Amino acid sequence: LLETYLYITVFGAALGSRINEINGVSYVVFIIPGLAMMALAMNAFSNNSSSLLQQKIMRAIDDQLTSPVSHGGLLAAFTLGGLFRGVIISSLTLFTASFLVDLPLEHPLLLVASFTVIGTFFASLGVLVGLQAKVFDNLSFYQTFVIQPLIFLGGVFYSATLLTGVFKTLVELNPIYYMINTVRYSMLGHADVNPAYALPVITLVTLGLIFLNYQLFKRGYKLRD
Repeated sequence: LLETYLYITVFGAALGSRINEINGVSYVVFIIPGLAMMALAMNAFSNNSSSLLQQKIMRAIDDQLTSPVSHGGLLAAFTLGGLFRGVIISSLTLFTASFLVDLPLEHPLLLVASFTVIGTFFASLGVLVGLQAKVFDNLSFYQTFVIQPLIFLGGVFYSATLLTGVFKTLVELNPIYYMINTVRYSMLGHADVNPAYALPVITLVTLGLIFLNYQLFKRGYKLRD
C-alpha cells in the first residue's frame, strides 16, 4: 500500500502537472487501475512462489504430499491462497486511492471478473515458478527482471496511443498490456483494448496454466527431490 501511495504521489505530482489528461481523465486517475493490477499480480505471484519454495526447502511439502488431500486439492489451496492475497491487497489499494481522488467504477462486475482471472493467472504462474525454483534468487530473477519490467512497460503509466512505430508494436506484444487495459476499462469505461476479446483470451491462457500445474503436481515434479 505504501508503494502504491508513493507511485500515486510521485507520478501524480511529477507528471500530473505536465500531463493534465489522458483519454479524457486526469493522469492520476488514469494510472490507478494499472497500479491496482500491479499490486494484484505481484502479491499473487510472490505469495505462491515463495510459499511453495519455502515448503520445498524445509521439506514441509512431504507431509502434504503424503496426506489424503488430492493433487488437485493441494494445487487449489496454493492457487487460491495467492489469489486471495492479491485481491485483498489490490482492493485495499483501490480503497486507499479513493480517498485521494474521485475514483470511477463504470463496470464493477467486469472488475471482479478481471481481478479473478488475472489474479488466478499470476497465482498459477507463482506456483509454476515455485516448482521450478531451487533457491530464492530464482524467484527474485523472475520478479525483478521479467514480471515487473513487463508490468511497467505494459501501460501502467501511459497509453499506447501516445506511442508510434516499433515502440507501440512492442507494447502491444506484451500480454500484460491487455490485462492492465481490461482492468482500466472496467473502472474508467474505456481503454486501449476491447475487454470482450482480451478477457476470454486471458481466461484460456489461465486455464492452460492451471492444467499444466495440475499435471506437474500429479507427477510430483521437483516436489520429491
